[in-house]
Amino acid sequence: MSTSPAPRTKEWLAQVQEPIVDPERRIIDPHHHLWHDEGDVYLLDDLWADTGSGHNVVKTVYVEAGSEYLQDGPKHLQCLGETEFVLEIAAESRKGPGAEIAGIVAFADLSSGALLDETLDRHAELAGKMFCGIRHCAAHAKHPECLTIPGRAPEGLMADSAFRAGAAVLGRRGLTFDSWHYHYQNREFMELAQAVPDTICILNHFGTPLGVGPYADERDEIFEQWKTDIADIAKCDNTIAKIGGLAMPDNGFGWHATALPARSDEIAAAHRAFYLHTIDCFGVDRCMMESNFPVDKRSVSYHVLYNALKKMVADFSDAEKDALFYGTAERVYGLS
Repeated sequence: MSTSPAPRTKEWLAQVQEPIVDPERRIIDPHHHLWHDEGDVYLLDDLWADTGSGHNVVKTVYVEAGSEYLQDGPKHLQCLGETEFVLEIAAESRKGPGAEIAGIVAFADLSSGALLDETLDRHAELAGKMFCGIRHCAAHAKHPECLTIPGRAPEGLMADSAFRAGAAVLGRRGLTFDSWHYHYQNREFMELAQAVPDTICILNHFGTPLGVGPYADERDEIFEQWKTDIADIAKCDNTIAKIGGLAMPDNGFGWHATALPARSDEIAAAHRAFYLHTIDCFGVDRCMMESNFPVDKRSVSYHVLYNALKKMVADFSDAEKDALFYGTAERVYGLS
């Protein structure tokens, strides 16, 4: 008796193959990770296999994931190990045939006061112009037992005065702030952005609307509140929306556990309202399409995901599409 491939494996993803939509469109993927953990590896060859699967991905931005930290030395500088790790891979990416890792969003503890400047200085010394900004995740899971990737930030982090002071430092240095948090923290993100108007604050993954555990039966209510929150966040001129990351298991669509991975039409139908509402509120010049790979790879392959992204904005002008897939990321992260 034949059996279906196990979900989330290469064999499982390979069951769905699609012609590439708009294959010549240039793309900067502004949000991916790399790691070399025991039993879970995603390195340059894996990234190139995904970004080279049909779409014209020219550049990427690496976003911190707690990988390869130094094991000794001052705690606030141990994150430099991740930057060193990514820089080596980025150098290899410039020599090869695939997409170039052109920017790094690193980690620094924004609440660390006087130590923050030293951390930022060291990132800048290591990475130079590739150092785009900082992501200090603020995701606080109220029900971590229900989530595959529970955020472990303390409650109320974005309202903390030391954290806000650190976010303001980023703006003075011309660095961006990326935030990963949950839907019920979107108002906190908005208030942070209002408190640091000179810092570009980048909303990751739509604010991660949850759809599992106690949230599974509240998805309609969550979506309505989410729409209001997104519209209000967009009123802050210093905010940018990084749109993607909805194929994580915690979003509740369940594609990571199906016999067949989702097709692009299915993804587009399920996600379109999130994308179009956000683009309508922020405008194309403040939105950038992201992959969130390999996290979203638990549910969908790269070429199918980008087909879905392109289908959702099929009626947009060429200039609008270029902003969403390339121009906004290039400008915001200084990748030109």
